[in-house]
Amino acid sequence: MKTFVVQQNDSEQRIDRFLKKMLPALPTSLLYKAIRKKQIKINRKRCTGETRLKTGDVITIFLPDDCLQTVSTTGEKKAAQGNAASLFVCYEDENLLILYKPVGMLVHSDAKHTDNCLVNHLQAYLQQKGIYHPELEQSFAPAICNRLDRNTEGLVIAAKNAAALREINSLIRENRIQKTYLCILTAIPHKPEATLHAYHWKDTKTNTVTISDHPKNGYREICTSYRVLQQNDSLCLTEITLHTGRTHQIRAHMAHIGAPLVGDQKYGNRQRNQQLHCTHQLLCAYRLQFEPEPDSCLAYLQHRVFTTPIPDFVKQFFPQFS
Repeated sequence: MKTFVVQQNDSEQRIDRFLKKMLPALPTSLLYKAIRKKQIKINRKRCTGETRLKTGDVITIFLPDDCLQTVSTTGEKKAAQGNAASLFVCYEDENLLILYKPVGMLVHSDAKHTDNCLVNHLQAYLQQKGIYHPELEQSFAPAICNRLDRNTEGLVIAAKNAAALREINSLIRENRIQKTYLCILTAIPHKPEATLHAYHWKDTKTNTVTISDHPKNGYREICTSYRVLQQNDSLCLTEITLHTGRTHQIRAHMAHIGAPLVGDQKYGNRQRNQQLHCTHQLLCAYRLQFEPEPDSCLAYLQHRVFTTPIPDFVKQFFPQFS
């Protein structure tokens, strides 16, 4: 038998999802079988996999010990591995942080790069401040809510607690956080500003996407707005607003209309990139605007706008811009 007491950062999630995180040695089929046979109970009462947890709930599990290895006993839960000094904090309150991610830094670690990772730096920073105690948490860790490509710079949002994480993810899904980017294009679009609609398909094997002007099986709709700010010979400083958030959406969509980003090695003009000595896309997530509902735990951020300083690549190619 094993017992869990639900903490504040564990509440409001489904019991099946909580137990999958807490008991990695427990097969999913056995988890749901145990729920059906009343071998897993909340406050000594029957539950379903969809039952939402509340702070203070007591979960009791009547299963063999070899199925009940927790995250800590399997060695999967570790203290933060990042470097707090590598974190650039633009804004912080009791619920969230707005961080600046530089070019070359991953948001999450991968098989090849595990050290220079934004989420690890975030957790190390909060651990150093005494806000995050991984040894006391059961299922929660501070998290990054929106992703940027490794070679895209700019603002990302980080949640410090589970309630903020749920709310930020909900705002992103409902398009209540407006994300605006600055980029430089290698060609000038036909119109000075427009809202583009198209369809997006991702090849997971090559991590590249294809854009279509017409619906196709497996393609998902995308919407991208752009506004030309300045022109300099054949280069074009452009502001882009995302209305959907698909993989490589800006890079692939602008390339699709014949105006790829300077430095883009996947979708861009390689000859032009070489002429300009650019080895990564000139793209910065420079502005975030929050529009939560009045009853949101983040209602105090309504209409708040966060921006980065003008990126260095803009100063290089468009020094007159301000």
